[in-house]
Amino acid sequence: MKIVVAIKQVPARDSQLRIASSGKWIDEADLAYEIDEPGAYALEEGLQLKEKHGGEVIALCAGPPRAAQTIREALAKGADRAIHIEEEDLGLDPLATARLLAAAIAIETPDLVLTGLQSDDLGQGQTGVILAELLGLPHAAIVMEVAVADGSIRVKRELEDGWFQHVEMPLPALLTVQSGIRKLRYATLMGIKKARTKPVRRVTAAELGGASAASGAVIDRVYLPARTRRAQLFDGSPREAAALLVDKLKFEARVL
Repeated sequence: MKIVVAIKQVPARDSQLRIASSGKWIDEADLAYEIDEPGAYALEEGLQLKEKHGGEVIALCAGPPRAAQTIREALAKGADRAIHIEEEDLGLDPLATARLLAAAIAIETPDLVLTGLQSDDLGQGQTGVILAELLGLPHAAIVMEVAVADGSIRVKRELEDGWFQHVEMPLPALLTVQSGIRKLRYATLMGIKKARTKPVRRVTAAELGGASAASGAVIDRVYLPARTRRAQLFDGSPREAAALLVDKLKFEARVL
């Protein structure tokens, strides 16, 4: 089974974010980067499917040269090889990004394509399903379990209010994977050493026959929310004040 897993490089969760002097994005000078969490779960699912059914896992990442660090992390965890679409500006348009990914994936003709449910940085959840449409593949979103049979897969999808849906579909197919589907593995010392010898194919948008992923959408301003403090006293009896407090916690603070 040939599995392509699309991953993305994002700032590490413990990074301290500062607004750039332009006011249009964050200052990336001193940031550490890692695989986005949804992509890490998609990679883990791909690796476990390979361990059960054989084949290979190909990590696919679009991004600037620094994304090579994220690709090495995927290879160290067990991916067999990687494709790096070298693109400085991925822009804000998931359609443009999906077109780049689709051009690289089409060359591989995989049995299964896995992506994270949504990106950690911009919160985009459309890229995976757009990618499936561009590739002409059946797809399922918010996937919690994957079982492979002869020529088909059966997946468990998470719905609202604790409900799930089981769907069977033919291969090849594309799945967007929910975070938490598996326990993530760490890269071993042996895996890190082997990653240095695994092949990475580097391509540009032009070589894939497409244009840059940059889109017409632009960010006008990025800013931190203003910190405000406010105290409110409730009149009436303790019972009445408690009822008002519960309403505030439910409908304004939304913590109940």
